[in-house]
Amino acid sequence: MSLAHAARSSKTVLFVCEHGSAKSVVAAAHFNRLAAQHGLDARAVSRGTDPDATLHPAAITGLAADGLQSGAQPLRLEQNDLDTALRVITFSELPPSFAAPADAVVWSVPPVSEDYESSRRAILQKLELLVTDLARRP
Repeated sequence: MSLAHAARSSKTVLFVCEHGSAKSVVAAAHFNRLAAQHGLDARAVSRGTDPDATLHPAAITGLAADGLQSGAQPLRLEQNDLDTALRVITFSELPPSFAAPADAVVWSVPPVSEDYESSRRAILQKLELLVTDLARRP
């Protein structure tokens, strides 16, 4: 199977932030909720390019208030994550050691650590568009 075919056939949406402990975690949790509500056969994961040892407390508290699980500890991004994801969304430019797919998108949102509600709102606006786009595809 070619790399391009593997990426198209994957059902994983990859969210990447530097520490893998806040923005990507919030985005993945809300994506998974929205995907289930829309009947999408896709699942999101979060990764960090330089992951923290634990999730950020603001992400844990905010997601709990939203009735969502925050997941496990942050995981390091691997090239295979990028190569096989259906979609790749980052919250900053990836380090040059990674080869991001041509269609990877960078989302600029406020820091979760400073204002969870503002960050969540910005992420949700972008997620709604992403979920709508994915729901239209065969």
